[in-house]
Amino acid sequence: MYITLEAKESKFVLENNYLGHLSYIYQNRPYVVPITYYYDTAKNVIICYSGEGHKMQAMRQNNRVAMNVIDVAALTKWKSVTIHGIFEQLFASEAKSYLHDFSLGIKALVEEKELKELSFISEFSSKMVNENLPMIFIIKIDEITGKLRKD
Repeated sequence: MYITLEAKESKFVLENNYLGHLSYIYQNRPYVVPITYYYDTAKNVIICYSGEGHKMQAMRQNNRVAMNVIDVAALTKWKSVTIHGIFEQLFASEAKSYLHDFSLGIKALVEEKELKELSFISEFSSKMVNENLPMIFIIKIDEITGKLRKD
């Protein structure tokens, strides 16, 4: 049986996971790539980072993106959430602030879900002072939809 999730249930899936699949268009072709993300519930945005490459170039040219997150308990018991939104690259102090929120959020999720302590991730935001800076971007959410399968 498939059931449509309410918005609050879909947001719960987003905020309790950190791996998803980002979709974008590059040179008139759709791409889907795995991505680590953090859902900032207060700002209702997805926070991500990336190196320079065709993904970043593509999203700068066409800022309409989608992302899917799936929470699988079993083959016939899962929740899937899709968001549609707008890509926005961040810079300078704003990027550093969001990267800090990202690193703290991911650390808490991994410690809770995987029972692992991530001491290195708190140092992640310090990369903002190096030359090999990760590019920080957010996805401003336009729409969230979700489905649940259970038998």
